Amino acid sequence: MTISSQPFGHGLDPDTEPAQGTPGRKLGESSPSDRNKPPHPFRRDLTQGRLLIDSGLTILALTLTFLALVPLVSVLALVLTRGGSMLSLELFTDLPPAAGMPGGGLGNALLGTLILVTIASALAVPIGLMAGIYLAEVASPESSIATVVSFAAKVLSGLPSILAGVFAFAVVVLTTGSFSAWAGGVALAILMIPVITLTTAEALRAVPRKLREAAVGMGATRTQTILQVVLPTASSGIFTGIMLAVSRAAGETAPLLFTALFFDYWPEAPFITPIASLAVLIYNFSGVPYPSQIDIAWAASLILVVAALTANIAVRVVAAQAPSTQTRR
Repeated sequence: MTISSQPFGHGLDPDTEPAQGTPGRKLGESSPSDRNKPPHPFRRDLTQGRLLIDSGLTILALTLTFLALVPLVSVLALVLTRGGSMLSLELFTDLPPAAGMPGGGLGNALLGTLILVTIASALAVPIGLMAGIYLAEVASPESSIATVVSFAAKVLSGLPSILAGVFAFAVVVLTTGSFSAWAGGVALAILMIPVITLTTAEALRAVPRKLREAAVGMGATRTQTILQVVLPTASSGIFTGIMLAVSRAAGETAPLLFTALFFDYWPEAPFITPIASLAVLIYNFSGVPYPSQIDIAWAASLILVVAALTANIAVRVVAAQAPSTQTRR
């Protein structure tokens, strides 16, 4: 058998040199003549289609964003227009007018709202803080008690506010025999506790583990670590939760209809007698045919809107100034 001495080339002329890339151009790079060629029609149509889809989605997103802002801007403009014209010193110092009488103010409702929020905060903040600390720092992840507390807080956070009012009515009003600020504060506290609990737990979990380990390494006890290291570090997140809970409680109406009701005069004995509030004043005065009382309802709406905006701005300022924390590993 004769074995050919011709090198492997599968029929190529041995005198022919293998193809080399053009000097100065990488292998696989298109030549200038290729770049000057018009794009393939299919590729051009595909690019144009993507651009059209991208433009259409951008326009759709902007349109939906505008539509979402229309109700908010409309409400703010209407409240500022109708309520701003009523702002005066008498509005904050006078009592509501009698039916059909001009003038008057909402001083008793403003004071009553402050009393109700103070009572609710005094009840909800300690309970919410302790529950949040228990979930994040004390209980183990496998604890059945922690699971029940966390589940209950999540369920209560979505509880209709009127149910909190019915509960406070059955427990407090029927027991004491009278509508009162105490009953209203209990109803509002029920709505505030889950918000404070969940936000406190999340804020504490966001504190880096190395801070706890450093405190323990320096000889601090578990209680000292929580009180002197973890809580100060998570203070901005905790404050955010408290402000959100207070903002929600100040604007609630349904629970107060079952508990605090309304009182046309200055609070005399808030813990045993009904008390006025801005939310219930808006509810009562918005349905009457008297222009003076309707104007006061608009002014009360403006006060609540400004209070809510102020609370949200305060939360953002505190969050921006607080030192950032890393997620616990």
